[in-house]
Amino acid sequence: MNIDLNADVGEGCGGDAELLDLVSSANIACGWHAGDADTMRKTILLALERGVAIGAHPSFPDREHFGRREMRLPMETVRAGLLYQLGALDAIVRAEGGELRHVKPHGALYNQAAREPELAKTLARAIRDYNPALRAIGLAGGCFIDACRAEGLEAWQETFADRGYRADGSLVPRGSPGDLLTEDAAMLAQAEDMVLRQSVAAADGQRIAVRADTLCLHGDGAHALRFARLLRRRLKALGVDVRAG
Repeated sequence: MNIDLNADVGEGCGGDAELLDLVSSANIACGWHAGDADTMRKTILLALERGVAIGAHPSFPDREHFGRREMRLPMETVRAGLLYQLGALDAIVRAEGGELRHVKPHGALYNQAAREPELAKTLARAIRDYNPALRAIGLAGGCFIDACRAEGLEAWQETFADRGYRADGSLVPRGSPGDLLTEDAAMLAQAEDMVLRQSVAAADGQRIAVRADTLCLHGDGAHALRFARLLRRRLKALGVDVRAG
């Protein structure tokens, strides 16, 4: 059995090098919610040194709120912005001898695309038109997954070890009660349920089905590195191989 572990990096949170030692895929910020050209290049080089699959982590243009503020933009503006960010990161990846492998939207763009069909379709078509070989990563069960598959893209369903879930499979919004799990035991148990049993306990106690093609380790929390090490040890003990596929 295997699972991909991904982390959002290049966001100025520190610890990227250590986190990249523990994951199989890296989602690198493209400058709109965090990062810049120099940070992108340094993070790309760290990933290449470790053989970690490199992906783009595009956002709404929202550095002030770290890309977590919902925005309503014309779809042509969304498309142009996504292509702009993909092109910027991809240029650096190729110049350094690597290959862009996947795309995972960030923050509000990610969550809105999981429930808004028009936005999901816009993102999916932009990714397809840029490079149909790219893999898309989105919230398990969300409409972004369906939109990407409709455009012929490979789409991986993502789950979170440290986020609370609602009964409909969406994430508990940040800032709301139950949005984040902070205890190691709870996060390890949730990750194990997702990987081995394809299920998760929602905030209201219901158990819901989720498919985990890839599991996200957030790099912006104080516990990130410690938990990443604990999770790798737990997966090894369970006989689960960590790889990007």
